Parts: sequence; structure tokens; C-alpha cells
Amino acid sequence: MSEAIELIKNSIRDVPDFPKPGILFKDIAPMMENPAAFRACIDCFEEKWSGQGIQKIAGLESRGFPFGGALADRMGVGFVMLRKPGKLPYKTHGVEYALEYGTDRIEMHVDAVSPGEKVLLIDDLLATGGTASAALELLVERGRANVVGCAFVVELSFLDGAGKLGTVPYQALLTY
Repeated sequence: MSEAIELIKNSIRDVPDFPKPGILFKDIAPMMENPAAFRACIDCFEEKWSGQGIQKIAGLESRGFPFGGALADRMGVGFVMLRKPGKLPYKTHGVEYALEYGTDRIEMHVDAVSPGEKVLLIDDLLATGGTASAALELLVERGRANVVGCAFVVELSFLDGAGKLGTVPYQALLTY
């Protein structure tokens, strides 16, 4: 394991029984609070995705924002916020998706991406893949963007979220 990945891994805290009994929560807050670990995380993303002609980075609310914003700045590209309903002030495109109990919705400004624009989707966690799948639909179907990949800090592989990404390449820095 590389030194950067080891630093990131050692900066993530396990919180048992959160948000409910039986769940071992992977808390990325200590990693984000550690400048060297956060920088290592952005370095790993940049190493994987630079040179691929990415024009925008789309971050999922809310933990995708700091990673996406930092990476967009580093790569000199635009940043797109993918948000819950009612959070964006301008006209939006949206996609509704299923949750374990009910539905949710994710939105972006109608002019956030241009047709054919190369976009990287980023978030902190890939679990069941429902939110990421909805975000891909939003970017591709509504925005007509070309999603070149997805980047995640953590993947919970036992939940098979990668199966919902289709053929879109993805990167997870840590897999549990």
C-alpha cells in the first residue's frame, strides 16, 4: 500500500453503531481535518484523473463538495454542485431515485454542464450506489455530459454499489 493511501486509511475513524446499531461507520472527518491526509487524498485523485481532458468535476452533496472543489481547483476545471431539492437558486434538472424506504431527488442547474463536456463525478463514499447512479443519470441523460469516471474515498464493496455504475470507470482509494 502506498504511503499516501496508508496515511488516508490511518486517518479514517471507525464509529461502531452509528447511525444505528450494527453499522460500523467510516468517519472521514479526521482525514479531512489532517492537512497532510486530505492533500494525499486529492493527490491520489489527481494522479488517476489528470490528463483525461476533464472539463468539470461534479460533487455530490455534501461530502463530495470539499473533495470535488479541491480537485477542480488543482486541475484548473469547473466544479458542479449536485444537490438535494430546493437548494439551488436557478432552474434545475433533477432525477428521483429509490431509497431503502422511499425516494430522494438530486438536482443540478440546467446550465451546469454542456453537451459532450467531460465530467468526473466525485463523492466520499460508494455504498449501495443509488445516489451515484442517479447522479450519472442526471449528468448523462439530462445534461448530456460525457462522464469519464467516478472517484470515491471509500467503497463498501459488500454493498455492491459499483454494480450500479454500469461501465463507467471508477476509483476508490480504500475498499472495505
